[in-house]
Amino acid sequence: MAMRPRLEMRQAQGLVMTPQLQQAIKLLQLSNLELTEYVEQELERNPLLEEAREDGEPDRPDHSDENSGSDEGGGDSGAEEWDAPDPAALSLSEDSALPTASSDLDTDYDNVYADEATADRTSAPAEGPQSSDWHQVKSGGGSFDGEDDFESRLTREQTLHEHLTEQLNVSLHGERERFIAAYMIDQVDDSGYLRESIGEISDRLGIEPSEAEAVLTVLQTFEPTGVCARSLQECLALQLAEKDRLDPIMQAFLDNLELYAKRDFAQLMKVCNIDADDIQGLIDDVKQCDPKPGHAFGDTPSPPVVPDVFIRQKADGGWAIELNAETLPRVLVNTEYYAEVSSAARPDDTSKAYLSECLANANWLVKSLDQRARTILKVSTEIVRQQDAFLMYGVSHLKPLNLKTVADAISMHESTVSRVTSNKYAATPRGIFELKYFFTSSIASTSGGDAHSAEAVRHRIRALIEAEEPAAVLSDDGIVELLQSEGIDIARRTVAKYREAMNIPSSVQRRREKKAFA
Repeated sequence: MAMRPRLEMRQAQGLVMTPQLQQAIKLLQLSNLELTEYVEQELERNPLLEEAREDGEPDRPDHSDENSGSDEGGGDSGAEEWDAPDPAALSLSEDSALPTASSDLDTDYDNVYADEATADRTSAPAEGPQSSDWHQVKSGGGSFDGEDDFESRLTREQTLHEHLTEQLNVSLHGERERFIAAYMIDQVDDSGYLRESIGEISDRLGIEPSEAEAVLTVLQTFEPTGVCARSLQECLALQLAEKDRLDPIMQAFLDNLELYAKRDFAQLMKVCNIDADDIQGLIDDVKQCDPKPGHAFGDTPSPPVVPDVFIRQKADGGWAIELNAETLPRVLVNTEYYAEVSSAARPDDTSKAYLSECLANANWLVKSLDQRARTILKVSTEIVRQQDAFLMYGVSHLKPLNLKTVADAISMHESTVSRVTSNKYAATPRGIFELKYFFTSSIASTSGGDAHSAEAVRHRIRALIEAEEPAAVLSDDGIVELLQSEGIDIARRTVAKYREAMNIPSSVQRRREKKAFA
C-alpha cells in the first residue's frame, strides 16, 4: 500500500490550560501576603480593577458619582466586589455534620475545557457570602518612580562594612594605615570574619606582615566585638577578653574546642586541668558569646509568619475556622467605566477589544479570589476535623494524614489540596503551624490498631531521651524496645534517623556528657 499525504478531520476532547486557568491555579498556592502583592500588580495593569475603601466604596474620584447621576445614597456604582466568606458558616463541632462551601471548586479548576473557560470569562462572578463580622482591608498601593528613594535611604539598615568604615575614620589618621585598613574591611565577610591571611594581605599590598598585623590589631578593637577575627577561637577570645574572662584556663579551652564539639568532656577537663564544675562555667561563658558578630548588621530580618487561617475553640467545644481577613485584598470591577468607554469606542477600534479583555480578566480574577477563599476554608475545615485530637491534647495525639485522605473527603484532587496547603499557616490554640505540618506519614501499631503519626513518634523519642537517667542512657535499640512496648512498630534505623533530624547526639555522646556533669 503506497504512502501518501492526506487531510483528515478528528474530534477529540482534552484539557487546555488557558491563561485564566493558570492564574486561578497560581492564586491557590500563594500566601495572603503574596496574594496582596499579586493583586497590587493587577491593579496597575488592569484599568477596570479598583481597590475598595474601608467603607466598601470603590477608591475613585468624587466626580464619578456626578457622572452617574444616580448614586447619591452610596451605592456600589455597578461594581462587582469580592467579600470574604462568612466564618460562621464554616464551624465544626463533634456532634454536627461537616459544613462545606456551596460551590464545587475542584471541578472549576481541574476539569475545565477551553470553551467552558472562555464562557466563564465573560460572565459576572458570583458574589461570595456576606458577613458583617469581617473587616474590609485595603491593600497598599504603589508609588511613583523615585518617590520613596529619600525615605528608603533614611530608613535603610546600616551594613557591617559601613559601620566599620565609620570607626576607621576616627581610629586611624595616617593615609597608609587607613588604606590598609580599608582593604582589610573589604575582605570581611557577612559573619564578620577576615577571610584573607596576613601573608596574603601583605603580599597583595606589598607591605610587611608586621605592619598588616598592627592594623589588624586596631580593627579588632572595633564594634561589634569579635569582628575581623580570623577563626572562631580568635572571635570568641576577643569577646571573652572584653569581659575579662580570657585567662589561661579559658585559652586552653578555646585551643581545644574540637573536644567540646565531640562532647569529650573527660579529656577536655584533663587538658584544662579543671573539674566538672569549672568546665560548666567555661561552657556558660562561651555560650554567651556571638560566633557570628557580623550578622547584627545589614541582615534582612526574616518576615514574621502571618497566619492565613484562624482556628479557635467555641464555647460548645467545636472549632471555628476563619480566614485572616486582615491580609486579604478587596477588589472591585468597575463595570460603569467599562460601559462608558466601550460605548464611545468604534466597533473596529482596538481599544474596544482591549477593554473587553480587561473586563474578562478582571471578572476572572474576582471569581478566582472568591473560589480561593472557599477552597482554603474547605481544606482547613477538613484538616481540623481530622486533627481534632491534636488541637485538644497536643502533638502526641497527631494522627497520620495524607493529601489523598483530605482530597477524597472533600471531593477534590490531591494537587489542589497540595497547592492550598503550600505556604499557608494556621493560628491554633497550640501555636502557628504550616498547614503541611498536619500531614505526616504513619507508623504501624504492633497490636494492629490505629497507626501512629511520625511527628507524634518523634515527640515521644525526644521525651524519652530527655527523661533518661545519667546511669541509664538509652541506646537506639533501647528506645525501640520502649516504643514497641507502647504499641509502636518501629525499626532501629528509623529511630536513628528521627534522632539525628532532631539534632540529638548518639547514646555514646550523651553518656559521656552526662558522666562529665554527674
